[in-house]
Amino acid sequence: MRAAVVAAVVSGAPSTAYSLAAGRDPLEATKAAGTLVLGEDAPPWAVVLAAAPVHFAISLFWAAILERALPARNRAALGAAGGLAIAAFDLGVIGRRYPAIRRLPLLPQLADHAVFGAVVGALSGGGRSRSSRS
Repeated sequence: MRAAVVAAVVSGAPSTAYSLAAGRDPLEATKAAGTLVLGEDAPPWAVVLAAAPVHFAISLFWAAILERALPARNRAALGAAGGLAIAAFDLGVIGRRYPAIRRLPLLPQLADHAVFGAVVGALSGGGRSRSSRS
């Protein structure tokens, strides 16, 4: 759970940094996530508020899968690769149905997903409890 929470928080850094550097709306990706439940016609403030639980739920789901799937070694690197595989599904399959997600610049979104997977891999323990790692 800790890995999922940290990854959910820090994984948006690449796209946010890109948006700021490119003069784009730094909440663009956040708003796009909110449109998954509210649609694009909702007020911007509502879409931003809706984005937090949506992003958190999606992050918990994917983190749980990654934590169980990653081998004991090279978890951060393989987690980053897993994050890119998740991006293929999130952006290529699900996201193509949502115009706000389709409009997001691809490379920053890929970077967000890679960071997410790397953080989950680095912070998760390969299924072993902390007490068994002494």
